Amino acid sequence: QVQLVESGGGSVQAGGALGLSCRASGYVAYMTWFRQAPGKEREGVATITHASGFTYYADFVKGRFTISLDNAKETMTLQMNSLTPEDTAIYYCAASEYMAPGAFVRYWSSLDAYTAWGQGIQVTVSS
Repeated sequence: QVQLVESGGGSVQAGGALGLSCRASGYVAYMTWFRQAPGKEREGVATITHASGFTYYADFVKGRFTISLDNAKETMTLQMNSLTPEDTAIYYCAASEYMAPGAFVRYWSSLDAYTAWGQGIQVTVSS
């Protein structure tokens, strides 16, 4: 059973930057950041695979956010730059033990692909 612990986040003015980290215990094939704003569905933000380091981003964060793994592949970091009030949400770390058949870019943002979740961290961007 994979366990995930999140840290970071906080409050910042529009145009600023924040970081998020997620530490995993147990075997992980890939990890993903999701976010959920009040009254909205949870949506995928960015993902990274542990074997190859392949990364993929949602369109609304491309060019602004960067996802990475440490050398031990235990901690996933999301660097968030040029933040806007629309980025305000609770951010969740999620992990899966194995790659599924088919195209990864088609299933990485599906909630049912994941069996381990972090506790959620608040990110607030003021205008």
